Amino acid sequence: MQAKIYVASHKLYQMPSDPLYQPIWVGHSKSSNPFDLPAGWIGDDTGDNISDKNSSFNELTALYWAWKNSDADIIGLVHYRRYFSLNHKKGLNNVLNSKQLGDLFKNNQIVLPKKRNYFIETNYSHYVHAHHAEAINKARELMNPTYQTSYDKIMKRTDQHLFNMLIMTHQQLDEYASWMFNILFKLEKEIDTSTYNQYEKRVFGFVGERLLDIFLDANDKKYVEAPFVFEEKQNWLRKGASFIYRKLFH
Repeated sequence: MQAKIYVASHKLYQMPSDPLYQPIWVGHSKSSNPFDLPAGWIGDDTGDNISDKNSSFNELTALYWAWKNSDADIIGLVHYRRYFSLNHKKGLNNVLNSKQLGDLFKNNQIVLPKKRNYFIETNYSHYVHAHHAEAINKARELMNPTYQTSYDKIMKRTDQHLFNMLIMTHQQLDEYASWMFNILFKLEKEIDTSTYNQYEKRVFGFVGERLLDIFLDANDKKYVEAPFVFEEKQNWLRKGASFIYRKLFH
């Protein structure tokens, strides 16, 4: 089976040499130079696309492009700084390769990054301490009762799959993306983001992250988790302080 993992990026960045990976420039429709794509890259503004929505959908414009335009049997999405890595080591030589992917898909149809656990925060409280509550609340209203039951269950948990990172068979992706984008496009019409700051205007990408586990639970989907790495240094002291500040003062 043919597999392709799309690497979402909004700028020039070093990419894996493995042909499994396809760099995709997100938000390319608003690029100041439409011919600035490096060799081997594609833009998310070709074919059936939502490139114009990148400022509010984040890397989901790349997922939409892959869903609508890729002919691969297995489709994945990672970020230019965040990759699956079975040995959990940084470096592009350590990212998930074609053989490892094939082994994972011998008995699975969905691969996800390991969950992030907040321990002292539920998924719902973590979201509303970091973002406007309006969108995540409205998203629930747009779901049928089965999905609302899963929403309530997932939002009470303290762990979740994040980053809109995933690898799925085309069939599984079609089922998930059809449902998720339907919710997000309806949500666009329901909330007014004109008073949101630039960061909060990325709301549909943030909500999209939270929809994945709801979809999995509602449809009793089986999956396997894989380690992932962030290729750059992270200031964990700052991230921890920000986490506590939001919980206490947001």
